[in-house]
Amino acid sequence: MERTLLSAFPATHDIPEEYRRFIPKVYPYSLIGGELLEWKGKMQDIYSPIETRDGEVFSPLLIGRCPVVDESVGTLALEAAVRAYDNGMGLWPTMAVADRIRHVETFVDRLAGVRDEVVHLMTLEICKPRSESEVEFDRTLDYIHDTIRALKDLDRDSSRIAIEGGIYAQIRRAPLGPVLCMGPYNFPLNETLATLIPALLMGNTAIVKTPRMGKLLLAPVMELLCECFPRGVVNVLFGDRRVVRPILESGKVSVLAFIGSSSAADALRRLHPHPHRLRCVLGLDAKNPAFVLESADMDVTAREILSGSLGFSGQRCTALKIIFVHRSRAEELLARLCEGIAGLNVGMPFDPGVNITPMPGLGKIAYLRALVDDAVAKGARVVNAGGGFSVRTLFQPALLYGVTPSMRVYQEEQFGPVVPVVPFDDERTPLAYQVQSNYGQQMSIFGSDPEQVARFIDPMVNQVCRVNINSKCQRGPDSFPFTGRKDSAEGTLSVGDGLRCFSIRSVVAAKGTEANKDLIGSILRQGSSNFLTTDHIL
Repeated sequence: MERTLLSAFPATHDIPEEYRRFIPKVYPYSLIGGELLEWKGKMQDIYSPIETRDGEVFSPLLIGRCPVVDESVGTLALEAAVRAYDNGMGLWPTMAVADRIRHVETFVDRLAGVRDEVVHLMTLEICKPRSESEVEFDRTLDYIHDTIRALKDLDRDSSRIAIEGGIYAQIRRAPLGPVLCMGPYNFPLNETLATLIPALLMGNTAIVKTPRMGKLLLAPVMELLCECFPRGVVNVLFGDRRVVRPILESGKVSVLAFIGSSSAADALRRLHPHPHRLRCVLGLDAKNPAFVLESADMDVTAREILSGSLGFSGQRCTALKIIFVHRSRAEELLARLCEGIAGLNVGMPFDPGVNITPMPGLGKIAYLRALVDDAVAKGARVVNAGGGFSVRTLFQPALLYGVTPSMRVYQEEQFGPVVPVVPFDDERTPLAYQVQSNYGQQMSIFGSDPEQVARFIDPMVNQVCRVNINSKCQRGPDSFPFTGRKDSAEGTLSVGDGLRCFSIRSVVAAKGTEANKDLIGSILRQGSSNFLTTDHIL
């Protein structure tokens, strides 16, 4: 096993030329106030989880360098965003919706032109398989186009004068103010732009803090943001979380859009001097369970659980992270999953057909190993051959059976290729798990008995925000609401809900006197207001 995994690591010259031509990428800039400002201070070396070998010597692959800006640069970014918003009176927040859309359309058209560079850098920096990196990029383009269409629909619905109780009014959505966007490492492009774009479309200005990993791929995106939006509307910072401290402590940020852990979100929120003024749009922790019932179709069940738990090596918030199986079907499920895991390809993210790739993040392998060791020490067993074996940054998926509440993996979100399986005899066991869980994003039910499946659906919709029947947990389609209960989320993201998260309903109203009707009619005919208008965006 050790030699097999070691042989997966390439020599430097074995890395395909199409990847090597993009590295090392040294990018010393931040986007502040419409300019790419060169940083003269400390730079961070960016290493891929890929290690290259020279005989028996393994070395981390250096793929580039980026700035580690200090708090003063964070303050500059804040000042630029505040200045561009200008208390809601700036060019961007008062701009006609159709004009803001044109800026975003220009950006997304230009974004398609850097697909190759972004995909290659993503593949190297976070070791997301090439095919999955391509899917993330393409889905991001689709998400932006869908969000634009949703805004056009929303604007058309708002382009009417309501008359109620003798009051003439127009009700539209208006921006909230400067937004701080912080995306995650596992979907660094999609999750960053899935909050940034709706925030911009609704008239807010923004500061983007790049993820702790998955930074370099945002460099070409940053240049396009600089070229496609007015000065100060979008500002992008490299650096660690310290750079956002002065931004939040200023009290001048109106919205925090953050994808990460609930503990980090709590710490960030506490920095704001007026937390009640800070709207939070948060995608947080998840421990999505699967319930495998006696009536489950095992062909479907095993296939969905395999991809649902081990897609991108389990590094998805929507991954299935604990499996409850009726004891009468446990051995069959374990056999199918062992067979499926054995068929997964372990290797480098640029290898064709690869499934399991090196794990990003210092200490991740040790953490996963500790979870497996803890479970085994307390009575669980590793079912699949070689499960939990690791070499360098590669970790062989571990299928654990006999997991109990005393084990860390029963409660902790592993965010990696460890699949804990819990047998049950009584339906109340998996139901109690979800009721007592700190998380409430999604869950999956596998079964074919209508009455039995229904008995799980009704209580579970009050525990999680999506119940998947005979399928893995997932985010899409992006028109569906994506949110969670408890420690899993705050706010709802979808192409429609995202626009609402970053805006507030505002009303222009007047008594229906003849003078007021003439006044409003003149404003509408002359097109002198970008808010009070009945124009439709086609």
